[in-house]
Amino acid sequence: MTTVLVIDDHPIVLQGCARILEANGPIKVLTAVSMAEGFRLYRQQDPDVIIVDLTMHSGLLSGLSFIRRLRVVNRRVPILVLSMHRDPVIVSRALQAGASGYVLKDSAAEDLLKAIKRVGDGRPFISDELAADIVMMETRGQKHRLQAMTLRELELLSILAEGKPYGVIADELNVSYKTVANSVALIKNKLGVRTLPELMRIAIDQLPSIESTAAPRR
Repeated sequence: MTTVLVIDDHPIVLQGCARILEANGPIKVLTAVSMAEGFRLYRQQDPDVIIVDLTMHSGLLSGLSFIRRLRVVNRRVPILVLSMHRDPVIVSRALQAGASGYVLKDSAAEDLLKAIKRVGDGRPFISDELAADIVMMETRGQKHRLQAMTLRELELLSILAEGKPYGVIADELNVSYKTVANSVALIKNKLGVRTLPELMRIAIDQLPSIESTAAPRR
């Protein structure tokens, strides 16, 4: 029997995945509503495949941090992203973080089953549409927008890219919540964006360059 761990903070998604999987073979479905619970179940149950959402209540794109963390302790377990995000930058970053495949939440049930079988067999899976978007993005190239930022600002942006809330960031950097909020406002102004999602888009887009240039965290 195949054991599949599904991590998503929406009960309806968990229930839907469980019904689809259990109706299509000898599959045991484990569910978790948080990254912490998902990691605990992974440790206890050693699932054959892990399905994870990217956006959870713990932070925007916190699934990327979960994938990176899990890959530190296990390089082989198949990780399939099931997400509403179809931005090719986000898809590409998930694959670079260590995801084995990527499926959109509005895909047909057959696509999810096909993806699980593919990654379970040790092969990558991504829909043709998403793959084409990634190729186009990489062909066009990405313009760096961070040349005028300080190392401290790059460090803050790299932590924001992990989806951590301001309070957690303040604790990590040993500064006040207000300092973090003011710094984020200055960064948005410097990069010419108005909203946090726009800023996150840039952070994810430029994540490799941020990680290679940001000052070490204390």
